[in-house]
Amino acid sequence: MGAGLVVSEMLSSNPRVWKTAKSMSRMDHTGEDGIRSVQIAGADPELMAQAAQFNVGNGAQIIDINMGCPAKKVNKKLAGSALLQYPDLVESIIKAVVNAVDVPVTLKIRTGWNTDNRNGVEIARIAEQNGIQSLAVHGRTRACMYKGDAEYHTIRDIKGAVSIPVIANGDITSPEKAQHVLEYTGADGVMIGRGAQGNPWIFKQILHFLETGENLAPPLLSEQHQVLHEHVANVHAFYGDITGVRIARKHVGWYLAEHDKERQFRKTFNAIEQADAQLNALDDYFQSLQSRETRQISPAA
Repeated sequence: MGAGLVVSEMLSSNPRVWKTAKSMSRMDHTGEDGIRSVQIAGADPELMAQAAQFNVGNGAQIIDINMGCPAKKVNKKLAGSALLQYPDLVESIIKAVVNAVDVPVTLKIRTGWNTDNRNGVEIARIAEQNGIQSLAVHGRTRACMYKGDAEYHTIRDIKGAVSIPVIANGDITSPEKAQHVLEYTGADGVMIGRGAQGNPWIFKQILHFLETGENLAPPLLSEQHQVLHEHVANVHAFYGDITGVRIARKHVGWYLAEHDKERQFRKTFNAIEQADAQLNALDDYFQSLQSRETRQISPAA
């Protein structure tokens, strides 16, 4: 136990957008460690095959096909989870991509199009029969978006129907939840998405709990400060001072949700327009948190 894999941000199969700043940044694998899995989305089998070849040429070691994204801007182009309505097209896309590259091809799906059409088992069988090497399943339908609670019985049914590895996804936000989902579904692993927003420690917390049955102590304030400062600085460096400043705001919001329950600091932070000023504000904020923590644990006079 202990192997981990990070998948890239979703990349369009439309070659007309590959040279845009957003796509270029998503295709930049400089400094990345481990296996590079690149996720592609689209509805045209030929374009998807070309996108797979392009990304393998750019360093991808695994191609992941997205048939799970519920976003309207993706689904209106019949990509993402919209494809689950059309099993024949799903099969055509999978065949085209698998035949186009020599690297493993994986697939991300939802449990179906809507709650009356949970066809995840059918899609999983198509995937296995056409060369998909592993399958990640989000426990909601496309119609559910991210509302309500994820359901895991369809993932359990999928795991029972195929022999390829199945990865369970959806609402896994704690070590205890990860263990429950693994035991209930029989899945070979779990995938963490929103549960890692503002909490990059969740991966080692889950691993430690699964291996020992014990919870790791939460990270010290000093570690939280160091990790967030480094994260924001890297966002600035990667996206530049203008876009980076904007993107940093949502990450800071996720990290500080527990500390800044009244949202006072985040309101101030979101008005900052300069990269250096953002980092200075974070440093000052954590210094105040640590001073408050010191006062709380100091013995009474």
